[in-house]
Amino acid sequence: MKPNVRILGIDDAPFRFGDAETEAVGVVVRAPSYVEGVMMTHVAVDGRDATARLAAMIGRSRYRDNLALVLLDGAALGGFNVVDIAALHAETGVPVATVTRDEPDAAAIERALRARFPDADERLAVLRRQKISKVATAHKPIYVSAAGIGMRELAEAIKLCTVRGAIPEPIRIAHIVATAVKKGESHGRA
Repeated sequence: MKPNVRILGIDDAPFRFGDAETEAVGVVVRAPSYVEGVMMTHVAVDGRDATARLAAMIGRSRYRDNLALVLLDGAALGGFNVVDIAALHAETGVPVATVTRDEPDAAAIERALRARFPDADERLAVLRRQKISKVATAHKPIYVSAAGIGMRELAEAIKLCTVRGAIPEPIRIAHIVATAVKKGESHGRA
């Protein structure tokens, strides 16, 4: 990926499991770290609307035609509102990837979904289609899944927009903004 490409990082705001919705913030970064824009939508906590809400947010954005990649902080927003990255890619025409700091524990995720959701099989089916790969960074590896982009190109994009640490700037900045939107000031790590 070339320098100065536009990458959209998305993270959800802090929430309580009693909340109906939480904010999902997108930050458009011209790699490696120049912030060009911020967008926001809402997703249902533990709902099933994250893919559609993100597709609508991206679809109405003036940046849509120039986005090279969408990076999500994890495979779900607002708890277990799972994002179908293949569907999001198909709807927007933009490659989509998830990024996590730690390797997902598939067995623990399955237990949690089965304990709380009658539609656990449907949510698990979406997650299982999203193959997890390890990507090396200057610090420690991160774990990704992708739709519409190969692992080599995704690794290059992550390297291009990671300024320090292991988390790409678009996600890190989205986390900061989402936390500030909800709490009045940012804190914690993406």
